[in-house]
Amino acid sequence: MLYARLIVMRLLKAVVVLFLIVIFNFFLIHMAPGDPAAVLAGAGEAGATDEQFLRQLREQFGLDQPMYVQLWRYVSGIAMLDFGYSYRQQMPVFDLIMARMPATLLLTGTAFVLSLALGILAGSLAAARAKKPSGSLIMALALLFYATPLFWVALMAVVLFSVYLDWLPAYGMYTVGAGYTGLALALDVGKHLILPATTLALFFMAIYTRMTRTSMLEASQQDYVKTARAKGLSPRIIQRRHILRNALLPIITLAGLQAGQMVGGAILTETVFAWPGIGRLMYEALMQRDYNLLLGIFFFSAALVIVFNILTDLVYRLADPRIKEAS
Repeated sequence: MLYARLIVMRLLKAVVVLFLIVIFNFFLIHMAPGDPAAVLAGAGEAGATDEQFLRQLREQFGLDQPMYVQLWRYVSGIAMLDFGYSYRQQMPVFDLIMARMPATLLLTGTAFVLSLALGILAGSLAAARAKKPSGSLIMALALLFYATPLFWVALMAVVLFSVYLDWLPAYGMYTVGAGYTGLALALDVGKHLILPATTLALFFMAIYTRMTRTSMLEASQQDYVKTARAKGLSPRIIQRRHILRNALLPIITLAGLQAGQMVGGAILTETVFAWPGIGRLMYEALMQRDYNLLLGIFFFSAALVIVFNILTDLVYRLADPRIKEAS
């Protein structure tokens, strides 16, 4: 009953937050320079500047209406799950996003699991070897991955593993024209997934490594750990059952926040590796001044962040039953 009430309260707050995000993004996008009608007419590409044609395009897509009318139409459409029509792609925005969403969820989900698992493992090893050279080496590598720009890591990974070594494909989600099905297709997608998922995971893995080490060193100084040592428990049991378990609580919170940020980080990764997800779609929509498509992507990205935050609240309460919902 407690969890049901928590979910209902979070969903009600999510509706308000999404509404405010829709309003903010609408005005933010329309403040950006550029005219979608000029892009559709090819004014920036072929020099087409016929004013009558531009007026026809603005009238056709409602761009000639006052701002409040456009906002009302957009908000009313969202209430009916109608996100409008893409000017450039000539397709409904909802269909475009749904077609790209599985690729992004596959990439970000894989990167999230990989970064969390390796980050906790590396952080645990660094905490256990805090006064040894191996512990310092782990933290140095974590700092290196954290400080290195994501796009540079992606480019260097392509140069090393695709160009020089020719071990992994450099772009795409699958081999075009291969005609794979079933297991062969899954293995082909997995092979294409290695580079972008690993590249995206390195930055977040560094964060989890640093957080895990700090939390475990702090937990190791608590009274319950000293009591466990006094009882004669083995260091491995103390490390796993007492220190790591309690150190995971702040990591769960951080992971929930970082999960939503991975969608933003996927923009660079998907662009470099030509991964057909919503991050690359967002970049294309931005270059084409496709307002409706950009607003739709922003909406779904915000919704994903909110969903991740709600799941984080639930997991946090499951991990520590002492936490109660605030009255």
